[in-house]
This record gives sequence, structure tokens and C-alpha cells, in this order.
Amino acid sequence: MEKKEMLATIEAILFAMGDSVELSKLSAVLEIEDDKTEELLTELMEKYKSDEHGIELIRLEDAYQFVTKANMYEALVKIAKTPKKMTLTDSVIETLSIIAYKQPITRIEIEGIRGVSCDFQINKLLEYNLITELGRKDAPGRPILFGTTEEFLRSFGVVSLKDLPQMDLLQIEEFQKQAEQEIQLSLPI
Repeated sequence: MEKKEMLATIEAILFAMGDSVELSKLSAVLEIEDDKTEELLTELMEKYKSDEHGIELIRLEDAYQFVTKANMYEALVKIAKTPKKMTLTDSVIETLSIIAYKQPITRIEIEGIRGVSCDFQINKLLEYNLITELGRKDAPGRPILFGTTEEFLRSFGVVSLKDLPQMDLLQIEEFQKQAEQEIQLSLPI
């Protein structure tokens, strides 16, 4: 392996890992001695010291890691405070609707209504702070109960859960038919 390729390999490993990587592991990947790997790491440390880079390579005992330079923290804070754009797929909206109308409700109860697993949807709703854990149900396994948050009310322009639109019987029947059709389509033949 050429020197350029070894430097690029070290960069790729340290970037992808995010955490520190031991010198011996880097040497094993490069198939060279530790002292040669250390020379390459020293060269990279010098390269990333310049002001044209927002990161630097640091040594932590016998390991190395890429970190953000201290003078970049202000920019990181600005980007971290930028609100995440919510993307609500149909399945996430369906899960949110079930929680909003049936809360407090467990994941298993939601899956019973939807007929499919909803781990991803619940995690997305928790990430967007539209639902929260309300405690645990007094039942075997003590499953987590979910309910909506104030952020849910703000996002959907609702002052109170009492202000949620009432579903008429025709809508409920239509939803049940759609759910049954989805279940039938997903069953193996």
C-alpha cells in the first residue's frame, strides 16, 4: 500500500468510527509496524493543525481520534439548535392518530390496531417530541404507555385534546376496511 493510500485509510477509519481507535488496530489494518503507523499519524496531526481545517487529530494514550476544533463550537451550537424538519409518513401519521385518540396506549395495543410493527414510527414520534412516555401499564411486563405532548398540540394547532376532530362512523368503518385489506395483502399465500 502506498503512503497516500495509507493516510487516506487512516482518515477514513477515524472519520467512520467517530471514537478513538487504538494504534495497534490501525497498524493491523495497514499491515505495518506501530512505529510506521505513528509516523503517518504524526503527519496527519500536522496537516490538520492548519486553520483551513475545522477538525484536528488528537492522541488519547495509545489511540487517535478526529475531534472538532474548539473555535468551531459556536457554529456547531447554531446548527444543533436549528429545528429538525419533520417528515411524517402515512404510517407515522397513522400511529400518531392512534396515540392521540387512544392515549394512554402501549406499543402492543397500537400494533394490535395497525396490524403491523410500529417501532420505527414510535421512535420517529419520540424523536420529533410529538409523543412521550407517560409511565407504565399495570400489566404483565409493565409495558410503556405513550401519549401526546404539548409539541403535538402546537404542531397541529390544537389547544386541547378535546379539540381533536371527532371521527364519524363511516370514517371508522372505512379505516377498518382499509386495515383489513392491508392485512390480507401482507399475508403469505
